[in-house]
Amino acid sequence: MQNVPVGGFRAALEALLGADWPVGSSFLACGMVGSRQGWLEVPYLDCPADLAALAAALARVGDTAISIVPGLISHDDGVPDVMRGEETQILGALEDGAARRVIILPGTHSKWALASASGIETFATFMTGELYGVLREHSILGRLASEGADAAAFERGVRFGVQSDIGLSRALFSTRTLALTGALAPAGVADYLSGLLIGAEIAAGHRWLEERAAQALPITIVGDAMLCTRYRRALALAGVDADVGPGDAAARGLWRIARQARLVA
Repeated sequence: MQNVPVGGFRAALEALLGADWPVGSSFLACGMVGSRQGWLEVPYLDCPADLAALAAALARVGDTAISIVPGLISHDDGVPDVMRGEETQILGALEDGAARRVIILPGTHSKWALASASGIETFATFMTGELYGVLREHSILGRLASEGADAAAFERGVRFGVQSDIGLSRALFSTRTLALTGALAPAGVADYLSGLLIGAEIAAGHRWLEERAAQALPITIVGDAMLCTRYRRALALAGVDADVGPGDAAARGLWRIARQARLVA
């Protein structure tokens, strides 16, 4: 969405497909292509929502053969929360007959969702990835950081983020004070900050699950392989087991929706 100019979605798709794509094919898309800044704004569906509801709400783009999957909206906490694209990943991560579970989708805006074979019940969003990027590049916390990786610093940050009850805005300043006092090497600043934010997300996510009596449900992480590994390690440090879902969850989800909508046999 950030790289396609206004009105340029058709040309971008044609450039991706090339000249050899079969004539008469149907296309299915999901994610921010259906947002207000995308090709066509597709209204959100209310949670809970299942495979049939998503398939029935596909939106056709003008006179094209392209349909877009709607996003979801939840009012579970009294304020609206939305997702676009993650609903398709969740459906792709669930097998037919899958038991109720927690799906964590790490990223710029991490999602924690309650889902099962019967659909997506509700979800919560945590701006962990975006906060990390802003703080790392545009705040005082990143000024003492240097390039490098430090697994021990990441784990230290996770533990503090999970266990600290002093509030995130105060805990974040420890990134600077630890570096200033030499307790944290410059190469470990970024990993410590990352761990701290992910740890805080896990603590908040656990409270969210407890409020819904869902803290004992199995957890599946879906998304970028590196982020999944990072989150799985952080959850383990918090005493929580998790498995990793399929790397092609979005494609699997699109296929399930396409079958439900009879776009494919």
